Amino acid sequence: MNAFPNRLDRRIFLGSIAAAGAALVIPAPAHAQLGLSSILGKASDSALDKLAQPGAFYDDKDIRIGLPFIGKGGGLLGSIMGGASRLGLVDPFIRTLNSAAGTAAGEAKPIFRDAIDDISFDDVPGIIREGDGATQYLRSSSNDRLHGKLEPLVDTALGDLGAHGQLEKLNGKHSWMRAAGLDRAGLNKTVTDQGLDGIFTYIGREERGFRKNPFRNLF
Repeated sequence: MNAFPNRLDRRIFLGSIAAAGAALVIPAPAHAQLGLSSILGKASDSALDKLAQPGAFYDDKDIRIGLPFIGKGGGLLGSIMGGASRLGLVDPFIRTLNSAAGTAAGEAKPIFRDAIDDISFDDVPGIIREGDGATQYLRSSSNDRLHGKLEPLVDTALGDLGAHGQLEKLNGKHSWMRAAGLDRAGLNKTVTDQGLDGIFTYIGREERGFRKNPFRNLF
């Protein structure tokens, strides 16, 4: 009796095993690449779905987006901003930034899928040995491209949620905000930078999960 359903594509089965770490079982690199691409695509979709949920960025302290001069060793200004943050003077603004990142993440699936489809896994054995090797490879090969595609989504989300207007009001009201020199372009960049860090953190987590169970969502 055949061990696999008749409709199961044997290449997908072999590729999934390869991506899970059983490189010695797969003689053809193309099979392993197929499995890595499939798992990475599923990991990115799942990560972006999770980050698109309300409060996802802000509620996770590991990826929460903050102003670039808070808690980054910014001298006197950094100390003032840190105190302002603790007093809640900029917390509503920071929540808006995190919400904007989540909105952008929810619209970013095609961007990440396109990037995944365009990469070639040249070092399949090396990638397989790392629990989040495909995620690391995607970032090393496509980070600048993804940043460029994500930033317009962030800009639109920040505008729709009123963050650019909030920034203008904060700059107008507080001298320590004006001294920081954060404008619309700088705000877009820092939210995109930190948002991309969070997205890759989540994709890596999802990849490790799919590797532990390579048949998840396969049938």
